Amino acid sequence: MKLLKKTYIVSLFFVGIFAVNAQIKLPKLISNGMVLQRDTNIKIWGWAQPNENISIHFLNNEYNISANKKGEWDLILSSLKAGGPYKMILTASNLIEIDNILIGDVWLASGQSNMSYEIYKSSKLYKDDIENSENTHIRQFQIPRDFNFKAPQKDVTHGEWVASNPKSVGNFSAVAYFFAQKQFEKHNIPIGIINSSVGGTPAQAWFPKDGLRQFPHYFDEIQFLKNDAFIIQIQDKNANNLKNWVKKTNTKDLGLQNNWKAKNIDDSDWNTLMLPGFWNKKIGNKQGAVWFRKNFHLKKAPIKKFIALNLGRISDADSVFVNGKFIGSTTHKYAIRNYKIPNNILTQGKNTITIRVLSYRSNGGFIKGNPRNLLINNQVVDLNNEWKFKLGTRSKALDRPIQLTWKPTGLYNAMISPLLNYKIKGAIWYQGEGNVRKAKEYKTLFPTLINNWRQAFQQGNFPFVFVQLANYLEPQKQPSESGWALLREAQMQTLKLPKTGMAVIIDIGEAYDIHPKNKKDVGYRLSYEAERIQGDTKNHPKTPMLKEHKIKGNMIELSFSNANLLKVLDNKPLTQFAIAGKDKKFVWAKAELKGSKIIVYNDTISNPVAVRYAWANNPDNVNLFSIYDMPISPFRTDSWDEQK
Repeated sequence: MKLLKKTYIVSLFFVGIFAVNAQIKLPKLISNGMVLQRDTNIKIWGWAQPNENISIHFLNNEYNISANKKGEWDLILSSLKAGGPYKMILTASNLIEIDNILIGDVWLASGQSNMSYEIYKSSKLYKDDIENSENTHIRQFQIPRDFNFKAPQKDVTHGEWVASNPKSVGNFSAVAYFFAQKQFEKHNIPIGIINSSVGGTPAQAWFPKDGLRQFPHYFDEIQFLKNDAFIIQIQDKNANNLKNWVKKTNTKDLGLQNNWKAKNIDDSDWNTLMLPGFWNKKIGNKQGAVWFRKNFHLKKAPIKKFIALNLGRISDADSVFVNGKFIGSTTHKYAIRNYKIPNNILTQGKNTITIRVLSYRSNGGFIKGNPRNLLINNQVVDLNNEWKFKLGTRSKALDRPIQLTWKPTGLYNAMISPLLNYKIKGAIWYQGEGNVRKAKEYKTLFPTLINNWRQAFQQGNFPFVFVQLANYLEPQKQPSESGWALLREAQMQTLKLPKTGMAVIIDIGEAYDIHPKNKKDVGYRLSYEAERIQGDTKNHPKTPMLKEHKIKGNMIELSFSNANLLKVLDNKPLTQFAIAGKDKKFVWAKAELKGSKIIVYNDTISNPVAVRYAWANNPDNVNLFSIYDMPISPFRTDSWDEQK
């Protein structure tokens, strides 16, 4: 449809002198630039003096309402059509004008770090997308990351609607932005994203209290978290543990005592380590401070204003020096290190990069999966090679901090409850990594969360589209058990709920990074599922899924829903199929797509019992897809659950 661009101007007259405490107040979501949900009943709400009269002008209509005895008020607007921008004016003892209002589709984007992952973190990959992101009809409201264990909040502390453009889009959720982009391309209406996501969080953190009653171990924990003193005690303990660990490590660190960051020191007795790699195989310990040094030579000093130093991911924290000058630091292992070296630091001839690495509790060193180099004009200095290193000091493992944002109900109360009056089209969800260790529980936990949200929003079975976990961790050479595969299975089983969809991304993960950089395909696949759920099955048919299996001699025959949509990439042999007999020992199998069936066999197993496909943390090079280029979800025919 063609977007309307007319702004309605209403002349208002009011008289009287009113007390300051009688002024009407609006929730943060009801603000300039907001996107309202089309084709449904919209609630505009807020607070005022008890029984205060309020006048609202919107779309050439005037509405007169009164606050109740508690000072609460709301107005229902019926079935608004997509368009804008519009203006809304509210008057009581004060006047509030809300400008630049759009009406379209509003989606709630939630989950953990792969949903909160901002576009700027993949700015090199999405340079063109960022440069061409100017679109006032795609907007995001970032919900402040907060928790509350006492009670559901009525509002968030701050926030604003921000339109997409090259300056702002870097702070958008990458997955949500590409989802919105595809939705806008499809419907040509405004798309609003409410981004309510927090890294590392398990599903139970996003539950209302009553929703956890069937999970007593979480429900009981809530009672302790209501105590302010208990929360402060946890926060103080976390801070003091880290402070004391760093202080002790710094005090004992020979590198700090002897100025190992300097450009010219005697490092002839230092060990060597090939990057990427971890130092524990060389010196035995996991935790402490270890120093790394690398010399390189330049024919002349560079004249470029900034030089890029890319160091990939480091476990856990690092401080970087070039020719003895501090360049930058990072405090956790999940960030990709991209530092800028000021022009006047590099010199003609010898130059030295020194990195002090702190390992808190895991293996310390340099993680695989990202380039390490120095970029100077058109010159690339490769750094994934041999470095010198020396132990500064050994340390005891730092106690793992208690993450309050991971605790039950905290995020729901602070980051979902304030949104419940705001009408949405549906929700997109990217989470599950935080529950991998309890994948069996997730089979019940996740659908319960969806049902609880639907009940809380009081919008019926609104579309709920989620991302199945990507492939991750070191690929296994032989078939094996997998917590990640079990979690993916739990996600797939959640599709039994009405109006749910699952974006399968088993092909675009990264072995050494839990945050795969390809977020565009994730957003696009979520959009595909959203369209299917909303009825466009002609252009977005359901991706084939395993329907049944039959044992035929020494083979197992697999049947699929929508089997006519199956395809094998590049017509190569099917990969990642495993087969087992009664001994439950899986071995790799041959698999062939014959018509609408897949035949699986291994000549060494004469009486097969079960088949698994892509059943691994990181199934390598999967090639079973639909003709719409959607990967087929991992599956198994057995129920031999090895997880305790």
